Amino acid sequence: MNDEKQLSVHAFVVPVTPFQQNCSIIWCTETKKGAVIDPGGDIEEILNAIKKYEISIEKILITHAHLDHAGATAELSRTLDVHIEGPHKDDLFLIESLEEQGKKYNFSPAESFETSRFLEGGDEVKIGNQTFGVRHCPGHTPGHIIFFHEETKLAAVGDVLFQGSIGRSDLPRGNHQQLIDSIVNELWPLGDEMRFIPGHGPMSTFGNERLTNPYVSDFALGIDREVNEALKKQEETGE
Repeated sequence: MNDEKQLSVHAFVVPVTPFQQNCSIIWCTETKKGAVIDPGGDIEEILNAIKKYEISIEKILITHAHLDHAGATAELSRTLDVHIEGPHKDDLFLIESLEEQGKKYNFSPAESFETSRFLEGGDEVKIGNQTFGVRHCPGHTPGHIIFFHEETKLAAVGDVLFQGSIGRSDLPRGNHQQLIDSIVNELWPLGDEMRFIPGHGPMSTFGNERLTNPYVSDFALGIDREVNEALKKQEETGE
């Protein structure tokens, strides 16, 4: 993905922590200014990638406050002298428990952090000259958000959706039905062509998951896509 010279946004994934979480470095190709999304740990690996691609990091973005996504946020913020945006305020209880989470899973010291801006669905964040949309997608955690760039059809979805699977909902304040609703109502409307970086595992597209994902494909959810599209067209035209 990082060799597609014509795109206005590039991304590079750095797997971090024993959970192999996909920390993403996303940048505006015109300005070479970027953001780190979900720095869960292994800061040296993240810094090496930033140096390799000669990116000037402006901010840290957080999809949700589980340890493997946010454990190194405070330290990286200090190291790079940048501010933090996200997650949604409903994940504050997880931010406050990061040190406890670190001890539980025997991570290198994790600590809570102060975000400069909790994010809501419908908000926008700037990376260089590029604007990313925000959707609130509760279910895996109550304050989970995703980031998407409409022009290049690229989204960072954290642990909401994976290639062939979905996020867990059996963790504190998770909710399975909320998770399904978030995927159907917040992700799918972004379009089949939207490529996504999941929190773990390989990239995919929303269209591929609607066809093949055993948990949220149209078939699995009993969705008749042709009927839905016909109804939508009818609503738009008033016929």
